[in-house]
Amino acid sequence: MNPMVKTLTVSAGEGRYRVDLSTSITAEGLVCQLFGGEKPHVGAVVLSIPRPSLQDPCQLSCNSSVLPMLGHKEDEIAKPLAEKLAKHFKQPVVLVAGIHIDHATAEEIKLLLDHCWQTVDKLLNHPERDTISLAK
Repeated sequence: MNPMVKTLTVSAGEGRYRVDLSTSITAEGLVCQLFGGEKPHVGAVVLSIPRPSLQDPCQLSCNSSVLPMLGHKEDEIAKPLAEKLAKHFKQPVVLVAGIHIDHATAEEIKLLLDHCWQTVDKLLNHPERDTISLAK
């Protein structure tokens, strides 16, 4: 592994409800893999680039490009997660997401979504995160 790239992995949930977020932090952006459930896969890819908000240049917003796989819905969670990370780190973020449970109920989907948000919060609060400089 390149010493200029730091990879952090965080998890939330257990068993079939476990979600893992593996993030490679480079000097000019983050590459994230969000996988979980019974069948991790590529369900959607998002590229989020932070920029000043058009309404308030003192606030950050993002331009995001989303590529969902046909028949998949991971883009609905991948886009807001990628944008949260891009705004926080003030760097481009690529996020690949693939989470699947056969015949998931509404409650199971909500649980998985909660675990996705928890992984991002864990990354933002990870003790090693502050040892990495993302400044150009």
